[in-house]
Amino acid sequence: MKELKCPKCGNIFSVDEADYALLLNQVKTSEFEAELNRRIHELEQTQKARQQAEQARAEAEQQLKIQTLQTQMQALQAQIQQAEQQKQLAVAQVRQQATEAYMRKEQELAAVRSQTDAQLKALKEQVDYYKELKIKLSTKMVGETLEQHCATEFARIRPLFPNAYFEKDNEVLEGTKGDFVFRDSSEDGVEYISIMFEMKNENDETATKHKNEDFLAKLDQDRRKKNCEYAVLVSLLEPESELYNGGIVDMSHRFEKMYVIRPQFFVPLITLLCQTSRKSLEAKRELALIKQQQVDVTNFEEKLMAFKDGFTRNVRLANERFQDAIDEIDKTIAHLTKVRENLVKSGDNLSAADKKLQEVTIKRLTYGNPTMKAKFDEARDIEHISDKEH
Repeated sequence: MKELKCPKCGNIFSVDEADYALLLNQVKTSEFEAELNRRIHELEQTQKARQQAEQARAEAEQQLKIQTLQTQMQALQAQIQQAEQQKQLAVAQVRQQATEAYMRKEQELAAVRSQTDAQLKALKEQVDYYKELKIKLSTKMVGETLEQHCATEFARIRPLFPNAYFEKDNEVLEGTKGDFVFRDSSEDGVEYISIMFEMKNENDETATKHKNEDFLAKLDQDRRKKNCEYAVLVSLLEPESELYNGGIVDMSHRFEKMYVIRPQFFVPLITLLCQTSRKSLEAKRELALIKQQQVDVTNFEEKLMAFKDGFTRNVRLANERFQDAIDEIDKTIAHLTKVRENLVKSGDNLSAADKKLQEVTIKRLTYGNPTMKAKFDEARDIEHISDKEH
């Protein structure tokens, strides 16, 4: 038997071991329920705080990634704009250089034309001298004097052509040769001009009168055999012809790069052709430079396109990584949602257990057990009597 003291009246009453165990179990069950509810509340609060912290951390990481990507995109956009400005500047420089080279070329050719016109005007005065000279000399002497005259005239301008070659053509190829060959080279040793000269003249007393065209085909062959660029016939034939007496006659419509001149135009023609060829050489070099600059611009555009492609690829990869991060966040949210559902189910189970516990009464426990019912009734009666006495 166990003795129990009433907390209200202070009376002591005895109960057997079974009743005592039953009462003790009820007390423990109530305390367990209170402790369980407290633990469940603490767990829910802890889980809620953890979820909030995880969500805040994920949002902060996502915001940091977005800011980083935005910063990278702004930097790349600035690089693209800078590259575009550099490209436009390079193109403008190339165009300006090309324009300046063209203007210089035009000015130099205009100066050459002005100088040539002045020389032609001065040299026309020598026509009478050569006509008189022709009358005075024999056929053989006229021809030799014409060659000697050209050699003497070139000797006078030799200082202007320090690298030039001007000699009689003594090499016979396939039974023919010219009279003189002229070649000149640039300072770096590049030949930029070559001329095959033929000198023709005859006295008025000569029975058979030749024309300048009679010698053009042979002169063209001699030019080709000796690998010369130009062919020039220095002639006193057809002395009354206004065509040949008027100045330098271009015969390129008959034979490529061929001219017929009077002796007084020997030096001006050499000077003109050399200047033109030199300018052509300079123009070719400038053109090569411009082409190289254009190649540089093309390379720059290719690099720019490669940079744009790389930028697009980086953006695509960043989007993929960003999407992967979002997918991971979605998976985490799904996992936390599942944990929450499990906790909710656990809470439901605890609520059901609590409900069942609340439904446990002395009446239900003593149902079908008359001994226990009598004991509890007796205890109630004692408690009732004690209350009346007090």
